[in-house]
Amino acid sequence: MPQTQTSSRDVRYDVLGIGNAIVDMIASADEALLHREGIAKGGMMLIDEARAAHLYGVMGPATITSGGSAANTIVGVASLGGRAAYIGKVKADEVGAHFVHDIRASGVSYATAQASDGPITAACYIFVTPDGERTMNTFLGASQNLSTADIDEALVASAAITYLEGYLWDPPAAKDAFRTAAKIAHAHGREVALTLSDSFCVDRYRAEFLDLIRSGMADIVFANESELKSLYETSDFDSAVVALREDAKLGVVTRGELGSVIVGRDRTVAVPAARIDTLVDTTGAGDLFAAGFLHGYTRGADHETSARLGGLAAAHIIQKIGARPGVSLKELAEQNGLSV
Repeated sequence: MPQTQTSSRDVRYDVLGIGNAIVDMIASADEALLHREGIAKGGMMLIDEARAAHLYGVMGPATITSGGSAANTIVGVASLGGRAAYIGKVKADEVGAHFVHDIRASGVSYATAQASDGPITAACYIFVTPDGERTMNTFLGASQNLSTADIDEALVASAAITYLEGYLWDPPAAKDAFRTAAKIAHAHGREVALTLSDSFCVDRYRAEFLDLIRSGMADIVFANESELKSLYETSDFDSAVVALREDAKLGVVTRGELGSVIVGRDRTVAVPAARIDTLVDTTGAGDLFAAGFLHGYTRGADHETSARLGGLAAAHIIQKIGARPGVSLKELAEQNGLSV
């Protein structure tokens, strides 16, 4: 592993995302359907291919869009005018081709080799209840075969920030790829950001996530309020923030309509949420907040401005179906005086 640090002149990308490459199937549903199917509202459950086929059969008319947590964030960065790249595994099938087309058309550099055999491209079956809450059921498919062989050292070295999703901790091979990418980034003087993904994911890997944060493998930690409370096994938000301040170099915590809290070693900054007209679908809210924050951060904006940019991107995404921007976020930011 190279030990010499590269300079800022060598930065080709503001943010490189690494995650599970997934296509989302999004449908409206009532809570009675979730109850009948034994689905815990508001979380993410891993399912097998047979369960995926069953859920697709019982869900109503679906909106099909490329997704995946880190991929959504990276597309958001590109929409804001940032230089963005992505690593994630799909199969060379029809759904995989849909994912590849979408992410490249969004202005993201994507060159991960497609699998020629093995499971089909990953899909997430998302049920959106009338209150806008999304409940995810994910078949990891080809995405779980992401491995260290897919980590391009030159690409990681050329990105100011490598952004990793907590969901990568589910597939064992992807976990190794996660560690490899983080080591490469740090060897080249870059930063690593980690999103905890969801509270169920934190429940599965709490000790390992804490080790990633405390060891310094993750420089920036993104979480929502429930994920943070789960991480520190407390119902008290303030005490969880104190713990995060002790453990992380920088914490970015979203709180829905309460806005966000940026937790640094020296100070904590609370930033109000952006105003919305109608809540439609919370899918991708955290992903797009991270996109806005990271774009501001890599462009040298202060933490409060970066959080406001994240809040604006999140506000846009929750007023539409799906987790990919429906407008140019760069233009939206400019219209709201948040151009960076």
